[in-house]
Amino acid sequence: MKILAIEASAKAASVCITEDGKILGEVFLNCGLTHSVTVMPSVEWLLKSTGLRLSDIDRLAITRGPGSFTGLRIGMAAVKGLALGADIPCCGVSTLECAAYGAKTCGKIICAVMDARAGQVYNALFRVENGTLFRLCPDRALKISELSEELSSYEDVILTGDGALLCYEALGKKYPLAPEHIRYQRAAYVAALAETAECLPAGELLPEYIRLPQAERERLERLKKEGN
Repeated sequence: MKILAIEASAKAASVCITEDGKILGEVFLNCGLTHSVTVMPSVEWLLKSTGLRLSDIDRLAITRGPGSFTGLRIGMAAVKGLALGADIPCCGVSTLECAAYGAKTCGKIICAVMDARAGQVYNALFRVENGTLFRLCPDRALKISELSEELSSYEDVILTGDGALLCYEALGKKYPLAPEHIRYQRAAYVAALAETAECLPAGELLPEYIRLPQAERERLERLKKEGN
């Protein structure tokens, strides 16, 4: 099975094509350019470089969230557009599970974190058993202080994800960081998780933001202050 996967949930963006678990090619960009500029050209270049056509792809995959609202929308729109245009099955995987996948050889407890702003992080905890990830909690948004209290009950914790450095500093460098080259969520990990993910019609594939958009949070706060 050939899978084309896209990861666009944070600052970095990546695109990967795998065949039966083998990486045929991958593009990873962490240069600060908007994903609307990098994602589709990366897809086009990767297909051309691997000698494939979109019709050769058996499954499309994307991180469904949590993450940057704009990034998730760009990645989701790209996958849904490709899926609808070429009639290809598609699926979404958790961004945090994607981040944890890359670090599963580094510790027994994988703490995947992303910067959620507003004093919070997106987080999920996983236990590693015989190279397999097992969830300890659902994807969530919480304060770093709350995460610190929870982590104190675990041993052999490793921090990973694009918010790992933030937590490493905030938690007093108590927990080690996953190595740089496997710390970030990547399309190759999306493809690996997509091997067993449930496929959905493109119209049913939706982002999972975890929190309300900033504009909606500000509106609700304004209404609260106004007594409504």
